[in-house]
Amino acid sequence: MVDLPLGRRFWRARPRLTRATLLLGCFAIAFAIGIAWSSWSLVCREGACPDPTQLDAFQPRQTSKLFAMDGRFIAELGLERRTLVKLSDIPKPVQQAFIITEDKRFYDHAGIDWVRVFGAFAADIVHRNFAQGFSTLTMQLARNIFSEKISREKTLTRKLKEAKVARQIESRYPKEKILELYLNQIYLGNGAYGVETAAQRYFGKSVRDLNLAEAATLAALPKGPERYNPRRFPDRAIQRRNTIIGLMRNQGVVSDADARLAQAYPLRLARKAESGELAPYFVEYVRRQLEQQFGDKIYTDGLKIYTTLDIDMQQAAERNMERQIKAIEGGKYGTFKHTTMEEYEARNANGENEGAVVPNSPYLQGAVVSMDPRSGAIRALVGGRDYDDSKFDRATQALRQPGSTFKPIVYSDAIHNGRSASYMLNDSALTVPQINGQEWTPQNYDLKFMGNIPLREALYLSRNLATIRLGMELGEQSVIEEARKFGITTPIPPYPSIHIGS
Repeated sequence: MVDLPLGRRFWRARPRLTRATLLLGCFAIAFAIGIAWSSWSLVCREGACPDPTQLDAFQPRQTSKLFAMDGRFIAELGLERRTLVKLSDIPKPVQQAFIITEDKRFYDHAGIDWVRVFGAFAADIVHRNFAQGFSTLTMQLARNIFSEKISREKTLTRKLKEAKVARQIESRYPKEKILELYLNQIYLGNGAYGVETAAQRYFGKSVRDLNLAEAATLAALPKGPERYNPRRFPDRAIQRRNTIIGLMRNQGVVSDADARLAQAYPLRLARKAESGELAPYFVEYVRRQLEQQFGDKIYTDGLKIYTTLDIDMQQAAERNMERQIKAIEGGKYGTFKHTTMEEYEARNANGENEGAVVPNSPYLQGAVVSMDPRSGAIRALVGGRDYDDSKFDRATQALRQPGSTFKPIVYSDAIHNGRSASYMLNDSALTVPQINGQEWTPQNYDLKFMGNIPLREALYLSRNLATIRLGMELGEQSVIEEARKFGITTPIPPYPSIHIGS
C-alpha cells in the first residue's frame, strides 16, 4: 500500500471540501479574469488612449543648429535633440545591449511579457507598492511617443493603457520597425534623444562606430539617465556598463573574451567641442534672444542660425579662466579657505551631494565676455565653470558693479556736451558730503594725484578723481541719460559714485 503525503491524504478524505475549494478557486480566477477584461475594455474608452496608426506619419521634432562665425557647428536647440538613423545603421551590439537590458524576450512576446508581469506582480504584493515594473520596449515606446495621453504616474491605469497600446502596435508593425522607433526615441541623458545623438554627445562619434563597451554604456542610461551619466558619475556608469556586458555574456551574445576586454575598456568621453557641447552659456544666451524673436519655431522648424562666436577665442577664454581660478584655489595668491571645485566634484562622485539643493555655487566661479570693439559682436562668452552643475550665467544674468568700464560713458557725455579732448580736469584730493552726514573720500588706484590733466589723459589713465569731478560737473542725471543711450537698462542711482562705476 502506497503511503500518500499528508496533504494529499487530507484532501482525499474530504472529497466535498476538495470539490468546493476547486470550484471556489475556479470562480475566483474567472472573476479576476472578468475584472481584468473589464478594466482592459474600459481603460481606452472615449479616446483616452492614442491611436497607434499615428506612428505611420510620426515625425520627431527637428532641432535648430547653431554655427560659429566661420561656419563650424556649435550646438543644437530643441526640445528633443535627436538625429534619426535606420536600424540597419545601428550595430548589433547596440541593439542587443538595449534588448537584453530592457526587454530580453522582446522577439518572443506580442507587446506584453507575461513572465515579467507575474514576477513584478508578486514582487509588488510582497513590497506593497510598485517595486518592480514590467514595461517592454513596446510599452516604453508607447509611453514616450504618446506622452500626452499616457502619463508617467505609477498607476495600474497607466500600465493598462501602455499594455493595450503596445499590443496594438505589435499587431500592426514588425519588430524591426518597433526597435528602430524605440532606439531613435529613447531619452539617454545630457539632452540627448536617440542612440545617434547620445553617441555623438558622449563619444564624439556616430552610433555606427561604437564598440561593445560604448554600446553598453548607452544601454545603461534608460534606467537612470542622470544617475548613470558618464560625464558626471563615471565610476557609477562603468559599474552599470560592466553589469550589462555580463548580462550579454550570460545570454550568449558575446564571448567571454570579448566581455572581459569590454569590461576592462577605459571610459573615453569626447571633448565638449567634439560632442556638440561647446560654449553652453553662449548657446543659452542666443536661445533666449531667439525665443523672444521667433518663439517656439526655434525648437521645431530645424532652423540654421549663424552667430558671431569665434570658437578658437571661446576655447582660449574657457581654458584661461579655468587656469586662473585653479591658481586662486591652489593658493597662488594667498590661502584659499573655501570649497574648491575639485573637492565639490569628489563629493559628487561619492554621492554626497545627491539630492542636496545648493542655490549658489559653493566653489569659486568666473565669467568672460570678449567683444569686437568695432561691431559689438560677441566673440567669446563664458558664464561659469560647469554649465551642467550651475546654469546661472554670470556673464549676462548676474548684476555686478561695472567699475571703471563705466568711465567711457562719462567721457562720452562730456564730448556730447562740448568738452574737447584737451579740456583740462582736476585730479586732486576730493571729499564729497553725503546725505547721511558722512563724507565720501575717493582715491586713485595708485593713491597719487596728478593735478590738472587733459581729458584724454584722464580717460586713458583711468583717473578716478578727475572722472568724478567731470561727472559732477555734467550732472548725474546727464550721465544716466547717456548710459541709457548705450542700452543700459538696470537702475542707476544719481550719486557721484556712479561716475567710477560704483
